[in-house]
Amino acid sequence: MNRIALTAIVAVILAGIGAGAYYKLSTPSDIFQQCRTSSTIADIGGPFELVDQNGNTVTDKDVIDGLTLVYFGYTYCPDVCPLDTARNAAAVSLLEKQGVMVKPVFITIDPARDTPEVVGDFVSYIHPRMVGLTGSEAQVKAAAKAYQVYYAKQMDPEDPEFYLMEHMTNTYLMHPKYGFLQFFDRTVRPESMAKTVACYADVIENN
Repeated sequence: MNRIALTAIVAVILAGIGAGAYYKLSTPSDIFQQCRTSSTIADIGGPFELVDQNGNTVTDKDVIDGLTLVYFGYTYCPDVCPLDTARNAAAVSLLEKQGVMVKPVFITIDPARDTPEVVGDFVSYIHPRMVGLTGSEAQVKAAAKAYQVYYAKQMDPEDPEFYLMEHMTNTYLMHPKYGFLQFFDRTVRPESMAKTVACYADVIENN
């Protein structure tokens, strides 16, 4: 191998090492790595326009103004939704005792039955600071799509007037600056959720 060829190969290797080092140094680290207890999906969340329990039209910027727990469900849900939202409320109460304010949010996937008044009654029973959101079918569908939430109406063949809603049950931790942080499935206990959210709050406060 002649000297020119050898020099070219060395130059390419050094350039590759340099590029790799630059990439490693220039790639931002995950400041929340110590807090994460579930995988992250970057494209969770996004703009929405819905109606709150007081009949006011609100956007995602109005609702997510700090650490926020977002859950999609419906008030006629016989068991899952009340338990999940109660778990979220319990975690929020634990955090509040630690001086960490987190907003619990409930978004219906059944706007035909869940009027602002119905949603308002539901969230007021669960937690005094819980925000309830509904809207038109199109508005709810758009919000669910932004959060990658699946839902579908399940009709009763023996009673066409009655139906249940099949839906995902994850709770999403959101922040106005950092967006989607992580999700919690329904097996997570209030104490564990509060501990994880408190970790995020601490990192945010110190950055």
